[in-house]
Amino acid sequence: MSRANLVKTTGILFIVLVVLLNIPYALLIHNFEYDDILREPVDYVLQKFQSGGAGLILTWFIFGLAALLFIPASTLLHQIMAQKDTPYLKTATLMGALSGILQSVGLMRWVFVVPVLANLYNNPTASKTTRETISVIYQVVHQYGGVVIGEYLGQTLLVFWTLGVGIAMLHSPLFKSWVAYFGLMTVPLLVLGQSELLTTVIPASPVWEVTPVGFILWEIWILIIGISSVRTPQHRIALRK
Repeated sequence: MSRANLVKTTGILFIVLVVLLNIPYALLIHNFEYDDILREPVDYVLQKFQSGGAGLILTWFIFGLAALLFIPASTLLHQIMAQKDTPYLKTATLMGALSGILQSVGLMRWVFVVPVLANLYNNPTASKTTRETISVIYQVVHQYGGVVIGEYLGQTLLVFWTLGVGIAMLHSPLFKSWVAYFGLMTVPLLVLGQSELLTTVIPASPVWEVTPVGFILWEIWILIIGISSVRTPQHRIALRK
């Protein structure tokens, strides 16, 4: 594949990534009250999940698969941006790939674990003790699979990827400097947003509820990367720094 085609393919992949992330996310907001539902009592969550049926499970499955698409996207971006003066980009790309895996693992709990718990919890013959046990299991799965793996580890690695790629963009002829600064601007917001995770174990800790804003801006940045790559002029593609 020529360099020009590689750049355009990378751009298309980033655009597709944004679309595939937002379609299931929008459906979850509409059909599952996501992500406000995460702060609801366990019985409400599991009953709501059960009523969603196979369609809700498939929505989560597509969401989880979309996160995995970040692996080839970040890898291709590395290939078109790598320069002799950006050796750190390889580490950043590895972090990006790991972030995609961890966030997918976190999301997939809704596909392969929560349905089992919801079925058991909503079984008419389930005893009070059974439901209390399932409630504890759900909270452990949610805290470890969602908060620890998907949100803390996955999103922390994403922050480092964003930082590495943003700095590398300042050395790349493919992107204008404002694109790099736009991405770097989201880093403080994503870092401060991690404070919400700490409140799950230390309720009195300070919270900066900036994660939604940070991720909206981050996804806009990802879309800008895609559009910029697709529209990159031939003379800039041929340049090497």
